[in-house]
Order: sequence, then structure tokens, then C-alpha cells
Amino acid sequence: MPTPRSARSTGNDARSDARERSLHILYEAHAKGFTGTQVLEAQVLAVEESVEELVRGVDGVADQADDIISENAIGWTLARMPVIDIIILRLAIYELISRAEVPTAVVLNEAVELAKTFSTDESGRFVNGILSTIAKKVRP
Repeated sequence: MPTPRSARSTGNDARSDARERSLHILYEAHAKGFTGTQVLEAQVLAVEESVEELVRGVDGVADQADDIISENAIGWTLARMPVIDIIILRLAIYELISRAEVPTAVVLNEAVELAKTFSTDESGRFVNGILSTIAKKVRP
């Protein structure tokens, strides 16, 4: 997992921390060729319930999320995107689809912050653009 380029601006919010921890687990899973659930099950220490929900949720919608990303990333293929960006997009899409109690603006902001912290200089704008389009379709 790339090291953060700057400190997260969201503070110590438990939900933000759960998203970040989920990103780490999902990235580890990708790097090892495992599912997020397999990495969860291999953890020595107990994982917070919110992290477990996010990781298992992303595992459950990964194929659907990839299709949604592909349909909305005009001029980009998944193969051209940074892995971190794909994982962040999957995480946000899971929340947009399955966690109606989380406001759309929060989902988008958290995804953008993760992209700015853990990915390339352009990733924040890239993630924001794709998710803005997706959110309008998923949560009209």
C-alpha cells in the first residue's frame, strides 16, 4: 500500500477510519490475489465490525462495481487505472448502492480524500468525476 502523501483531513472519525482500514485490507487482498474476506479471516487481531461490513460488501459487489466503473469512465479502461483508485471506487460504489443511510456527499468526499491521500496527484479529481456521474445514476 502506498504511504499517505499527507495527513487525512477527516480527523479521527470512526467511519473514516473504517474506510481507510478497509482500503488497506482490500489493497492487500489485491496484492496477494485473495479476496478481501480471505484477508479478513487471516487477521490475527479482531477487525472492527464496520471494517468487516465494508470489506465483505465490496467483495460482494466487485464485479458489478467494475461494470459500473467501466461504463462511466469514458476514455479509461480498468487496466489503465491505478489499483488504489479502482478499490476506492468499488468501496464508494458499495456504499452508494448498499448504505442508503450514508449521505451521497459523504461517500464522495471520503472517496476523494482517500484518493488524494493514497494515490496520484490527479486521482482526487478523477475519482470525484467518475463518482459524481455514478452517484447521479445510482442515487437519482
